[in-house]
Amino acid sequence: MNAVEAIQSLEAPHLKTDLPTINVGDTVRVGVRISEGGKERVQPYEGTVIAMRNGGIGETITVRRIFQGVGVERVFLIHSPRVASIQIVRRAKVRRAKLYYLRDRVGKATRLKQRFDRPLK
Repeated sequence: MNAVEAIQSLEAPHLKTDLPTINVGDTVRVGVRISEGGKERVQPYEGTVIAMRNGGIGETITVRRIFQGVGVERVFLIHSPRVASIQIVRRAKVRRAKLYYLRDRVGKATRLKQRFDRPLK
């Protein structure tokens, strides 16, 4: 067994299998586990996926949303136990792998054209 196979065998039990196929441009609702005091609750964070990185256990998505007129970006490790769920709200038609140009746009200019050829789940 070489090093790559050994690492994959260690990571395999921690990978989530119930994740939808996420693409850049999708609007997603990520359920984030938050512990306040002794209680734990799931808080939804909804926004547009502007970037995806890596693969395997270290796979991340960058989700951008506008909150009170300010752009807020958050990076989620999608296989993390902190991420309770990921739900796709709508799909968008994009032609690049990273949508960093959305950072410079304001208001209606940030809208992406909806895509209907891929199912939501």
